Amino acid sequence: MKIKLFSAALAVALTSTFLSANAQKNFTQGTITVQTDMRGQTVTLTQYFRPDSNAQTFEAGPAKIRLLSDANYKSFVILVDVSAFNVKKAAVYTPDEIDQVTAGFPTLTFAPTTETKQISGFNCKKVIATDTKTQKTYDVWITNDVTIPTTSIPRYYAATGGVPIQYTAFQQGQSTVVTITSITDAKAPAGTFSVPADFDKISKDDLEAMSRGGQ
Repeated sequence: MKIKLFSAALAVALTSTFLSANAQKNFTQGTITVQTDMRGQTVTLTQYFRPDSNAQTFEAGPAKIRLLSDANYKSFVILVDVSAFNVKKAAVYTPDEIDQVTAGFPTLTFAPTTETKQISGFNCKKVIATDTKTQKTYDVWITNDVTIPTTSIPRYYAATGGVPIQYTAFQQGQSTVVTITSITDAKAPAGTFSVPADFDKISKDDLEAMSRGGQ
């Protein structure tokens, strides 16, 4: 069995933002919808957040994937549920493995522009992000319509001056454009932010072996 989209999923999990189309609303917890690209396919993700935890769910073929992280990048778990194959695995990253991931994040500087547009109902303005290592530039569309927990904003976009609505996420040399499409203040279902007892805990390396065509 092949479980794909591992790298892309991790990229989104560690760099996600949580926003809303309701102007001037302050969100501390809720449910959002995200669209992004994984291996050339448009994928819609359901994302839950609260001040101390983030969770993201989506489907990849027969697999249901849930990505769990805390607000400070101190814990990260990928849950894989493939009922058709009686597979329930929870890949738990070690602190060193999480540090290796976050160490690959770019260092960016930001230059605001006067360009504006609406994205997903948000009033947005464009900021140009420049990678100090490669000098590559990226468009980041931010809004001041809403406030969210600062821990829900990717750390490399913390100084943009607003909440990113559409931006480029980075992971392991890969990049993908993320767009927030909606948010509600609905709480996450019970148990969303924990690992179920019937999941077998495995390592990051075990999960990568599965993604390459193992079990």
